Amino acid sequence: MRRVEGKVALVTGGASRPGLGAAIGQRLAEEGAIVILSDVDGKGVEESASLIRGMNLSAAALQHDVTAQADWDRVIDSILTEHGRLDILVNNAGVLDIAQIGDDNLMATLRRQFEVNVAGCLMGTQAGVRAMRRSGGGSIVNLSSVAGLVGFRGSSTYAATKGAVKLMTKSVALETARDGIRVNSVHPGIIRTNMQKSGGDANADNYEAIEAAIPAGRLGEPVDIANCVLFLASVEASYVTGAEFVVDGGYTAQ
Repeated sequence: MRRVEGKVALVTGGASRPGLGAAIGQRLAEEGAIVILSDVDGKGVEESASLIRGMNLSAAALQHDVTAQADWDRVIDSILTEHGRLDILVNNAGVLDIAQIGDDNLMATLRRQFEVNVAGCLMGTQAGVRAMRRSGGGSIVNLSSVAGLVGFRGSSTYAATKGAVKLMTKSVALETARDGIRVNSVHPGIIRTNMQKSGGDANADNYEAIEAAIPAGRLGEPVDIANCVLFLASVEASYVTGAEFVVDGGYTAQ
């Protein structure tokens, strides 16, 4: 049997390719999950789901603004109506804005990132917990970042949101452990995605130094993160909750 056979999984932020959401959705589907990808970009997320279906795997797409409570209610209700349960939730949707501490737009970048990266993740976690309590348990994986663990120049606002995701995850895990709901965070390093490229383009000098300092000698690939999420979603991680998993080629070990 495949590792998440028959499990119903929602992965947010699934439109971008190369991107973590699309890669996570594909890996879960490859291991037998019924995958629903969501994204504010309805056309893009349908294309991602279509590519997975083209592999004779199960994938559907829903347009979804993770900053809107009404959208969370609609998406979760749709999944429960269609499938009767939610077993896996991956709160992957996120945005990255580079801003120096002296920039005039510092607070604007913080507010935008907070709405998506923190409020969106918290609303999703709440919605996932409610659905999984009805389903008898499940696994929630929240995507943080190595920027939620160590400092990066130009990333004070992004780091603030990803540090919040890390500790929010741990706190919710304590509330839900007896419900059979596991809640963990994954902290990607420098991964070859569209979002990472945009951040690198906006902060080229610093990113060149960061890439050169990766002990593994390469950028990560989206599948590297997807494989970690797959483990956390599977029964193999049945005793893992409130934990943080760093997937960064050794960068933060220095």
